[in-house]
Amino acid sequence: MSGGAFVVYPAVDMSQGRCVRLVRGEPDSERVFGEPVAMARHWAEQGAQALHVVDLDGAFAGYPRQLGLLARIAASVSIPVQFGGGLRREEDIAAALGSGAARVVVGTAAQDRAFFGRLIERWGADRIVAGLDARGRKLAVQGWTQTDEHDVIAVAEGLREVGATDALYTQVERDGTMGGPDVDGIEQMLTTGLRVIASGGVRGAEDIVTLARLEPRGVCGVVVGRALYDGALDLASALVAGGGARHAH
Repeated sequence: MSGGAFVVYPAVDMSQGRCVRLVRGEPDSERVFGEPVAMARHWAEQGAQALHVVDLDGAFAGYPRQLGLLARIAASVSIPVQFGGGLRREEDIAAALGSGAARVVVGTAAQDRAFFGRLIERWGADRIVAGLDARGRKLAVQGWTQTDEHDVIAVAEGLREVGATDALYTQVERDGTMGGPDVDGIEQMLTTGLRVIASGGVRGAEDIVTLARLEPRGVCGVVVGRALYDGALDLASALVAGGGARHAH
């Protein structure tokens, strides 16, 4: 999933065994879209290159709650699964990778540079993605329930120094809003030298084209959630916009 290709990741956000969407990560904004394994299979059958699976219960609890569902998803599709949500201890990251995740997103625990460096030493930078969630320029942590005083770009620079190569960058205020991606924030993130997967705010194919044009500078993918689930964008069009339609069945 790393190196030269721009990847469109349909989001499969899990809460209490259901596939849901939230707006700005707020639990009371939840809408249910069926069952996660069926939804994962649906996107794979539609030609998805990879999936972005999030354990929302884990993000709020601080440890993964849905590794069984992750294992079922990974077993049911033949494409890579990127997984995040509550991965703050090394044993939980090992369990997620052991449950079939091709790579994991580490957010709150990425504040500890030494810890993040150890993860990269153990599993390699291509399997450990820095989850950098921002509210403005400040880091949002603990399932986005808290905003840290740290500047998200400074945190990214520190992680680059300990071997990080890839970051999932989410502008929390835009997530689930279909208000457009945070292109300015993404461009600032690219100055760190990290490859960036953009997340939050995608409205349609034009936004994916905009992000794919940044691929030579280091944008390596986009996570798309609400636009796909609301029908504002179909996956085939998203793949064409991202240049990945050749992967479709």
